[in-house]
Amino acid sequence: MAAKKKTAIKDRYTKSAILADIAENTELSKKQVGAVFDELASLIERHVKKGGAGEFTLPGLLKIKTVKKPARKAQKGVPNPFRPGEVMDIAAKPASTRIKVLPLKGLKDFV
Repeated sequence: MAAKKKTAIKDRYTKSAILADIAENTELSKKQVGAVFDELASLIERHVKKGGAGEFTLPGLLKIKTVKKPARKAQKGVPNPFRPGEVMDIAAKPASTRIKVLPLKGLKDFV
């Protein structure tokens, strides 16, 4: 395919607009592009879910990884950072797993 000049897009695309634009530019049907997106979502889910690799990379664009946050005990009488001189209680939090999305060089070069 010949390289086309890429112009900035002023408005945010909806999901259907994204599918339509990709379908138009790749000569695939919207249904086929939708199937690719659904499979990509499934692939990411299988990588980051419990027991998975914990990391997924979309080459050149982004890396999605899981970060385990340890449990935090409750604390009483902690100085309030927003009101000096007052103390506050901090509730306990259970351990959790968060998702972190990191941009890679290809994505950073776009801006």
